Amino acid sequence: MGKLSLTFPVESATGAPGNTQSDAEAGSSGNSSKEATTESALDSDSLSEPAGSPPAAEHPLREVILLFLRMGFTAFGGSAAHIAIYHDEVVIRRKWLTDAEFLDLMAAANLIPGPNSTEMTMHLGYIRAGWKGLILGGIAFILPAFLLVTGFAALYVHYGTTPTVQWLLYGVQPVVIAIILQAIWVLSRSTATSPLMVAIIVASFVIYFFGVHELIILFGAGLIVVLVQNRHHLWAFAPALLPTGLSLTSVARAAVQQPAVPISLTVLFLTFLKIGAILYGNGYVLVAFLETEFVNRLGWITSTQLVNAVAVGQFTPGPIFTTATFVGYLVAGPAGAVLATVAIFLPSFIFIAIINPYIPRLRHSTWLSALLDGVVASSLGLMAAVTVDLARESIIDIPAGLIAIVAAALLFRFRINSTLLIVGGAAVGYLLSLVMG
Repeated sequence: MGKLSLTFPVESATGAPGNTQSDAEAGSSGNSSKEATTESALDSDSLSEPAGSPPAAEHPLREVILLFLRMGFTAFGGSAAHIAIYHDEVVIRRKWLTDAEFLDLMAAANLIPGPNSTEMTMHLGYIRAGWKGLILGGIAFILPAFLLVTGFAALYVHYGTTPTVQWLLYGVQPVVIAIILQAIWVLSRSTATSPLMVAIIVASFVIYFFGVHELIILFGAGLIVVLVQNRHHLWAFAPALLPTGLSLTSVARAAVQQPAVPISLTVLFLTFLKIGAILYGNGYVLVAFLETEFVNRLGWITSTQLVNAVAVGQFTPGPIFTTATFVGYLVAGPAGAVLATVAIFLPSFIFIAIINPYIPRLRHSTWLSALLDGVVASSLGLMAAVTVDLARESIIDIPAGLIAIVAAALLFRFRINSTLLIVGGAAVGYLLSLVMG
């Protein structure tokens, strides 16, 4: 999750399908930077377009599907890493939209329930190819993880364990850290545009480590920016700003183990649908929901099975929420895997379809624009905080640290495609596992 302070001019803020680089951005780019960008875009497109085919730009829906299908097979590291990769692909290389527009989409994704990185694929798919892009872009990103997790679940049920993939994670995770850092650096140039925004970023970063819920941090930052930027008009709107009784309570409550409930596909679907409709936060928050619902309330899986489900969701590419696929398979086989996956992601498709066309209009309102600015800045701070957590788990020794440093150098200096770096990191991890035994 991450966002920035956005200067979003009305004439360049468009939610219409097929939006590309804004006039303002084009006018400010030098010839040399345009040439470099073109070369990078061609390099990236070559990974997904067959030789001799028309340029991807002439087939935006196909471009959306191929890009997010590739991301679904190669995007490791969780939501923050996925969003960093998207930024590299669709803003820097393909010029689908500007930094400011990208950050507005991230802010909107953070304000609704569901998996942020998957919702971003839907946002970006809509921007590039309309309603078909929204639906097929999201499905393309989810499908590879669904297939991989279902395969691992089948092996787990048959053999009672999960395959060892530590060598893959060892090389990939440090690369993911470098990718996120590069995205934070690029996005910060658009966000940290005033002392207030810098303060919001830093405060959000610090508060995260005190265990405050991300939603409280995001809305709190947005409210602060609204009050500061509109302080001269508050007298007219003060009553509307008073609390309305909304309360935010923890979703992870200790539960007493209840007798197992008979397995039902309907209950399975509705339970995951509920989780997808109300869950804010990252994959670790999902664990709390699954523990409460499927271990404690329904008694359909054990804590050990849940841990293995979370592990599979973590080490496979694509959305971590496909942990639901694993749980669904354990409960009811292939049918359970399909129903669980559809249920947990369905609310996101509905939410994005409703709000995406209205995102640019938020910039027409002084109050809502300020709220979005605050959420964007806060999200960048949270993204940085999550990166610290990920780095602690990923960079565990000197070789891992060297992988991260080399990956960062290649990203910052040569703008190497992030997917290639992830594949390279996996290869290095495997080679190190052979050398180190």
